[in-house]
Amino acid sequence: MILELIVIGIFIGTMSGFFGIGGGMILVPILLVLGFDIKDAIGISIVQMVFSSIYGSYLNHKKGQLVIGEGIFVGLGGFLGGYIGGYVTSYISNEVLQFTFFGLLLFALFRLFFSKNHEDDTNTKSLHKGVLFIIGVGIGIFSITLGIGGSIILTPLLVGLLHYPLKKAVSAGLFFVVFSSISGMISRLSIGSIDFSNALIVASASLIGVTLGIWLKDHVTSKNHKTALLLLYLFALGMLVKKILF
Repeated sequence: MILELIVIGIFIGTMSGFFGIGGGMILVPILLVLGFDIKDAIGISIVQMVFSSIYGSYLNHKKGQLVIGEGIFVGLGGFLGGYIGGYVTSYISNEVLQFTFFGLLLFALFRLFFSKNHEDDTNTKSLHKGVLFIIGVGIGIFSITLGIGGSIILTPLLVGLLHYPLKKAVSAGLFFVVFSSISGMISRLSIGSIDFSNALIVASASLIGVTLGIWLKDHVTSKNHKTALLLLYLFALGMLVKKILF
């Protein structure tokens, strides 16, 4: 099992760096298939997200691809929402969690599929800081409740509604995960519901993958990047449907 978790960690880290996701949208279904309970899978996912998002955001900032700016307000909202979400998980059934996760993946797939490709910042829109904070709170609650970082919801919104270039949105999405995952881990730890022995194996291995994923992101076009992201959502949907039906 340890070797499997290391391989999974490297794979999830690569996805995290390349797509700007926390990794939970892929990690949670994989852990479910391996036999983990949904709530244990969510706890492992949250720890992995803390590791990958902090390291990935550091690498993106070093490369000049992360402009914090307004993202700090969405992030602070995500911190509050993530903290609340960590408690919410204990009061929701496994079935409700799985079907909510399914619905969010469908939304992200739809929103991203119909968005236009923006190659620069010229058409980027903005929102009031208070609105950004509220958006962050909402995404944080949903995401940490489901063991995902939130960027699968935020990135399509940034691209589809605010016209962010995809790669900029990806970096901003991963930065958001820093806030939501740390607060989610704090709240989950306060109720003692994280399997740290397995979580640290996956999280440590994910750092190798993050480095590879960010390198790959810098060497693909925005069009190919979007296509790959859509395929990722389809893969996660397939994994989840398999778990729900079989």
